[in-house]
Amino acid sequence: MSVLEQKQQQVAEMAEALKSAASVVVVDYLGLTVAEVTELRKQLRENGVKMQVVKNTILRRAAKDAGIEGLDEAFVGPTAVVYSEEEVVAPAKIVAEFAKDAKALEIKGGMIEGEVAPVEKIEALAKLPDREGLLSMLLSVLQAPVRNVAYAVKAVADAKEEDAA
Repeated sequence: MSVLEQKQQQVAEMAEALKSAASVVVVDYLGLTVAEVTELRKQLRENGVKMQVVKNTILRRAAKDAGIEGLDEAFVGPTAVVYSEEEVVAPAKIVAEFAKDAKALEIKGGMIEGEVAPVEKIEALAKLPDREGLLSMLLSVLQAPVRNVAYAVKAVADAKEEDAA
């Protein structure tokens, strides 16, 4: 396989990854130690999130092939792409949390469900609860009316007991 064919394959693979990703976070990792990168990759892997270091020219071509516009300004300098096909919040949340301790890690931009997002949107997404947190909130909202009815029935029963006594 020639070098050109290898690069074309890399572009095709990255274009497919960008198209199928629920969210993508583009980061500058320059200045991270090997231990920090290893820890970041471990946290990402545990949450089903992938991280790839890719040349900017390949990323630009892949974004173009995937029909994504407006992400080119993020493809400058050392670039890593953090993405997940299922989780929308996880890539942004993990990277933002990790960046608090590792000041060298910088979010440059990204994509949320096919829409190009600036750094501010990625950081706002990172503050949202993850899927389990949202499901927990939904469950508590659904349980509240049932709980209130149970309390009301108990209060009526207690009131009738007092009247009978």
